[in-house]
Amino acid sequence: MFETLLLNFLFLIFPIIVFLIFFEHRQRNYHKIIFIFLAIVTMILCMTFPIELNIGFIFDLRYIPFVIVALFLGYRKAFPLYIVLNIYRFYLGGDGVLQSFIFSTIIFMLIPLMSRKFIQLSSRNRVLFAALASFLTMGFYLLTLTFFFDKLNREFWILTCHALTTYTGMTIILMILIEKIGINIKKSERFLHSERLNVVSELAASVSHEIRNPLTVTSGFLQILNKSTTVNPEEKRYIEIALQELKRAEQIVSDYLSLAKPQSENMVYSNFETEMEYTKNLIIPYATMHQVDVQYYFNNSLNTKYDKNQIQQCLINLYKNAIEAMKGKGGTLSLDVSEKKKTIVIKIKDTGVGMTKEEISRLGKPYYSTKEEGTGLGMLVVYSAIDKIKGKIEVKSEKGKGTTFVITIPA
Repeated sequence: MFETLLLNFLFLIFPIIVFLIFFEHRQRNYHKIIFIFLAIVTMILCMTFPIELNIGFIFDLRYIPFVIVALFLGYRKAFPLYIVLNIYRFYLGGDGVLQSFIFSTIIFMLIPLMSRKFIQLSSRNRVLFAALASFLTMGFYLLTLTFFFDKLNREFWILTCHALTTYTGMTIILMILIEKIGINIKKSERFLHSERLNVVSELAASVSHEIRNPLTVTSGFLQILNKSTTVNPEEKRYIEIALQELKRAEQIVSDYLSLAKPQSENMVYSNFETEMEYTKNLIIPYATMHQVDVQYYFNNSLNTKYDKNQIQQCLINLYKNAIEAMKGKGGTLSLDVSEKKKTIVIKIKDTGVGMTKEEISRLGKPYYSTKEEGTGLGMLVVYSAIDKIKGKIEVKSEKGKGTTFVITIPA
């Protein structure tokens, strides 16, 4: 029995080992598909090599991967496991095929119901929640077995003890490994993003000043030339176009400059109220021009240290993007600052066009923009400014319904 138990444990950690070796650095879009496929393989292996107790009973660990997938991914992703489980159980035959089908159907109906709540839990609580779900699943299964016993003898209680201990223990081990992998992937992504921002910041500081000087000189000479009486209307039109493009180039350089490291003379220790008020008042005329109503709420007493110029630029960029997402139809821009567990939470919500998951995943990357004429530097400024004060940005969006930026900053 002990050898079979170790073999089954190997089956359960097999997906984790395969994922770490071959798929950890693949695009996230494929993670769920890989997760489901590996869980199906594990489930089949567990059913093929069940654990045989000395007292004559047989049980397997098929419901561990089933419960974990159902909790993490919900009904749609757990459905293939449900189908494969019942088809393979029917193929194996023997006693209990009908009971297995009824039991798996009940579990399939109940466990995914808790998926949404499960995902919102902390990493530690998810481990405990999954262990409890696995314990209750096996407990319910054992309860159904009591109808096949004339009396609950010593053999039944031995089976109960082994099954509950094995299911709960294995689930805890697997969940700890899964959560650890998830944490490592997020840390790796944050590290790469931080490194990317640092590289851009260094380039910005070293290159922007040098580019700005010739742009300023060229712009000055073109303005003088534009006032000349010897220039005909056609030539003036070309000069005005050139001035507009120079102005656009200067704006791009300014965006780059704002990515540089925080300046000591701009550092403040505050609760963001001054910056929020200033940027709100600055953006209201632009919002009014596009029929956007600005709603503002401030309830924060926590302070932190930051570069006020960079934060102002960060907020203005987010406001401007939100208003432009509502261009043509109007809407509401909600600005909400609050405190939660020693962190400052800034929520910027619009009722604009929204974004897809793919668009959200590419935000903050150099030269990516959802706007036709955008450079992507505006969002790069946002992510850079928040990264410098150890903050996090979470984006929630739905196409056609709007977008919410949730910025969490440690106080």
